[in-house]
Amino acid sequence: MAEHERPIDGDNHYYEALDAFTRHLDPAFKLRGVRVLRDGKRVEILIGGKSNRFIPNPTFDPVIVPGCTDMQFRGQIPEGVDPRSLQKVEPLSPAYQDRDARLAKMDEQGLDAVVLFPTLGCGVEQALRFDVPATMASLTAFNRWLEDDWGYSYQDRILAAPMISLADPAAAVDEIDRVLGLGARIVHVRPAPVPTGGAKGRSLGDKVHDPVWAHIAAAGIPVAFHLGDSGYNASLVAQWGGPEEFAPFLNPDPLQHILMSDRAIHDTMASLIVHGVFTRHPDLRVMSIENGSDWVYPLLKGLKKVANTQPWVFAEAPLETLRRHVWVAPYYEEDLRRLADTIGVERILFGSDWPHGEGLADPAGYTAELADDHGFDQREIDLVMRGNSAELLGLPVHAIS
Repeated sequence: MAEHERPIDGDNHYYEALDAFTRHLDPAFKLRGVRVLRDGKRVEILIGGKSNRFIPNPTFDPVIVPGCTDMQFRGQIPEGVDPRSLQKVEPLSPAYQDRDARLAKMDEQGLDAVVLFPTLGCGVEQALRFDVPATMASLTAFNRWLEDDWGYSYQDRILAAPMISLADPAAAVDEIDRVLGLGARIVHVRPAPVPTGGAKGRSLGDKVHDPVWAHIAAAGIPVAFHLGDSGYNASLVAQWGGPEEFAPFLNPDPLQHILMSDRAIHDTMASLIVHGVFTRHPDLRVMSIENGSDWVYPLLKGLKKVANTQPWVFAEAPLETLRRHVWVAPYYEEDLRRLADTIGVERILFGSDWPHGEGLADPAGYTAELADDHGFDQREIDLVMRGNSAELLGLPVHAIS
C-alpha cells in the first residue's frame, strides 16, 4: 500500500494504568466503584466490593505477546501441538501505555491512525450493573483518565473511544456533551442489555434512550459496539451449569464459548433494528468491533422471518437498514467475500485487535490477506483498509504523507 494510503486500524487497544478508574473517581463512590488492592507484588481489582476476574493480572506485566494465538484462531494448530503452548508473554511495552511511544510504533507498523478501546474497561459496566450511580461515576472517571493519558484525538492519529453507559440516559447525554467538547470522534457503548439497577435489563432500542441516540446522531459521530462482558454468563451460561462470571483468560468452560458465541452483538443489533432506533434516528451510524461477522447471517434470517409475519414492524427491508447504518470489523479468519456480498464492501472495516494475543502481530499484513485469501481488488482493499474508517471518523480518505 502506498504511503498516501496508509491504513486506519479500527480495533487497537491500550493496557490501562492501575489508577484508570480511581484517579478521577468521585470520593463518594470509593467503596462502590473500582478499587485496586495490593499485597506485595500481587494486585487485585475489586468492583462494587467484589473481586473481579475479568482481567487476572491488572498490572499487565508481563502481558501476552501480540498475535501469539493467531494459528489457534485460524484453526491451523499443527497436530500434536498443545494450543496453550502458543501463548507467550513479554514485559509491558511503553507503546501499550504511552501515546508518543504508540505513535512511534504505528509508524513502524505503517499505520496512519488507530481507534483505541479498553481492555480491563470492557468488564466494568457488567460488574456494576446493580448500582447505576456507581456505573455512571466510574465511567466518567475512566473517561477523564483517558483524556489525561491518551486524549480523544491525539494528533488526529490516535482516536480513543470514551465509554458511555445508557443506564442513566440523562447522565449519558451530559457525558457525551462533555467528551464531544474535548474532541471525541467516536463513543463506545457496551453491546448488551442496558443495566437498570435490578435483575431486569432494558433494550438498547427502548425509547427512553432516544435522547442519547439523537445526541450522537446530531453530533455526526459513530457508536462503536466492542466485545466485552455482556452479562450473558449470568443470564445464559449459568443456566447450563457454567460459571456466572465472565473470566475469559481463566480456562473458560468450552460450552460457554458455544453458548455465547456472537449472541451479544446479534441481540444488540436486533434490538436496534426491531425496536426502530434507526427509523427514529436516520443519521445514526454504528460499528461492530471485535465481534466478528458470522452473526450477520442468522440475524438477517431472523429479521426476514419477522418481516414476513409482521411487516408493520419495519419501515424498510431489514437488510437495507443494516446496509445503511451498520459497519462491521470481521475477524480475519472469516469469509470476507461473503460479508462484502451481503452488506457491501463499503461497510467493512479493518481491525487488527493489536496488541492482544488473538489479534494480528503485523496489523498492516491484513492487506495481503484481503488480496490473497479473499480475492479483493485494489479498490476494495483501499476501502476496507482506510476509506471506510476515514469516512466514519471524519479523517482524510487519503493520508497526508
